[in-house]
Amino acid sequence: MTASEKLMRKKKIYKEELDQVTPMSDALWKQSTARLEQIRNQYGEIPKGVRGHTDKIFPAAAVYLTVKEELGEKTAYSVLENASVRLCSEVTPKLAKLMRLPGMKSLFVRMWDPMTKKMFGPENGFRNVFYPKKKGEYRMDVISCPYFRYFTELRCPEITRIFCENDDRIYGCLPGLQFLRTGTLGKGAERCDFWMKKE
Repeated sequence: MTASEKLMRKKKIYKEELDQVTPMSDALWKQSTARLEQIRNQYGEIPKGVRGHTDKIFPAAAVYLTVKEELGEKTAYSVLENASVRLCSEVTPKLAKLMRLPGMKSLFVRMWDPMTKKMFGPENGFRNVFYPKKKGEYRMDVISCPYFRYFTELRCPEITRIFCENDDRIYGCLPGLQFLRTGTLGKGAERCDFWMKKE
């Protein structure tokens, strides 16, 4: 099994959504896997920190572009969006349950600083603006993002917004917390703003 095949196996939720919309799903999946291989060869070695994100970006682009060619943009977009909604719907209730534990909301807000710097910092392909710390809240802006960069280079910038909206799906309805956002790069803004605060 090739590295691309292994990576696509981890994205089986896309295949499940594809199965729902076309009897051609097996053939399209095979084409998507071949396209992923081309994309990965196109970019060669990716730094480890960035690869954690391109392992999400490249399969999504491969599936989207392949399905778009055969079934149109609307269907291709819905396959990715529906998969993302399903994934987030599995995460959000578990996170919401954690937020109900004593002291967890404060800890969660505090953890955003080290978490974002580790997972969404320069070594991961991002450029950020970090705001001074305030008790009970965390603010950061992303001014350069590998999702927007690579989806744009692969000629499918429109699917960046699906990944932007995942933040709202996961963090936007946690009990006792507010996730505030005015715009994202994927939706045409100059930056993605993150503002998490206790209510």
